[in-house]
Amino acid sequence: MERKRHIDQKVVMVEMKDIVKMFGDFVANDNINLVVHKGEVHAILGENGAGKSTLMNVLYGLYRPTSGQIYMKGKEVEIDNPKKAIDLGIGMVHQHFMLIPPFTVTENIVLGMEPTHGITLDMKKAKEEVIALSEKYGMSVDPDARIEDISVGMQQRVEILKVLFRGADVLILDEPTASLTPQEIHELIMIIDNLTKDGKSVILITHKLKEIKACADFCTIIRAGKYIDTVDVNKVNENELASMMVGRNVEFVVEKKELKPGNVVLEVKDLYGMDYRNVEILKGLNLEVRRGEILGIAGIDGNGQMELVEIITGLRKAKSGDVRINGESIFNQSPRKIFKKGVSSIPADRQKHGLVLEFSVSDNLILQNFAEEENASHGFLKKKQIVQRAKGLIEKFDIRPRNCENKPAGHLSGGNQQKVIIAREMTNNKDLLIAVNPTRGLDVGAIEYVHKYIVEQRNKNKAVLLVSFELDEIMSLSDRINVIFDGNITGEMLGKDADENSLGLMMAGGGKHE
Repeated sequence: MERKRHIDQKVVMVEMKDIVKMFGDFVANDNINLVVHKGEVHAILGENGAGKSTLMNVLYGLYRPTSGQIYMKGKEVEIDNPKKAIDLGIGMVHQHFMLIPPFTVTENIVLGMEPTHGITLDMKKAKEEVIALSEKYGMSVDPDARIEDISVGMQQRVEILKVLFRGADVLILDEPTASLTPQEIHELIMIIDNLTKDGKSVILITHKLKEIKACADFCTIIRAGKYIDTVDVNKVNENELASMMVGRNVEFVVEKKELKPGNVVLEVKDLYGMDYRNVEILKGLNLEVRRGEILGIAGIDGNGQMELVEIITGLRKAKSGDVRINGESIFNQSPRKIFKKGVSSIPADRQKHGLVLEFSVSDNLILQNFAEEENASHGFLKKKQIVQRAKGLIEKFDIRPRNCENKPAGHLSGGNQQKVIIAREMTNNKDLLIAVNPTRGLDVGAIEYVHKYIVEQRNKNKAVLLVSFELDEIMSLSDRINVIFDGNITGEMLGKDADENSLGLMMAGGGKHE
């Protein structure tokens, strides 16, 4: 069914003409054009590092274009800083959040626009305004929670509310659903629809073709910094979009041969644990993962899956219970000890727990193994070998740009930062791989590769614990699926028997699958 459109063709909100952006000799945007009307949802599609975020950073005033013009409502404008963009009614929600971790949700949303009572800050009024705004758009947040204590999905909501609080007419959403559950994505699509009904325009940077089909009116495709085409979303299918994006046909089906699982690698017994508010969130949870199988955990965010992963990897202490690797307890041990016992992990938050952004790509690829013989001798790093190894992994895992081994990891696009983590963890050769939202922010071509490598781990007789909010990913990769609800595993089914409706019902607490 085609979505109802709210476009006013007479009003062009944003026009970008022949935008060129260069960094030294590197051309990130090569004569790109973009037109967005009032009430329109315009998707920008491209591979990781194709130049999508760069183009939007130009529109938001974070970068100045090397050449080209920007028009707002037909008038040429010069946007040389984000304040000017905000004054012109442009708001941007970045893929990596611009929040202050020790501040509360309310403090972050109203920062710089705090309501006052006389000359004093009126935090009571600020909180009321935040609650009203979040209710209006159906995004429940805890206004008193500190950013450092809340989930990635909740932080994303705070960023969206922050932009709405500033009354933007044009909202740029950079990968807004990368860490949201299917239910939250559905809510966000409804929010976007409400915004366009009000005459606001939304520019959506996403790799998720389903979402483009569900909520975008038009889509501009960029490949390797060059403009490919602008298409009416109603007139193309997902395969056509994917092919235009990567320049080849993409396989959406994961090839996986039948395997008989071996011995138990991970055993979680009667696990109790607390969340950031010190409220019990894991309530006697049990699960096990065997060699040669992928166990998928399906659940709505906030039901204990993140706390479970943090306890297994040593980032959080449990209250009671046991966690065993190959029969040996690793309960409440340090991350270093747990890693040495055979646990490798792709974390939920790549910038907080996955990378040291100031370190080079080469150094990030040996973070846990820097003291090993192949990387160090008598306390000194073997730089030549480390760089050579990095070059091989950059090639194998298609990390872009090439020759980035000496660049700080923070200079790569989000998707390529994710590839650095995946390259490191896949080659750590541990008995258990824990993958949390492993394809977050990746384009369909990169997702295809990552899925292949996850299945390869399982085929090498490793155990894989997959935690993902992408139901398609859980269903296509998992041999077995455990559903987590209210801190417990409430149901189980084989991956090959799973369907979205049954899983969705169980995820919402609808009882065990018979």
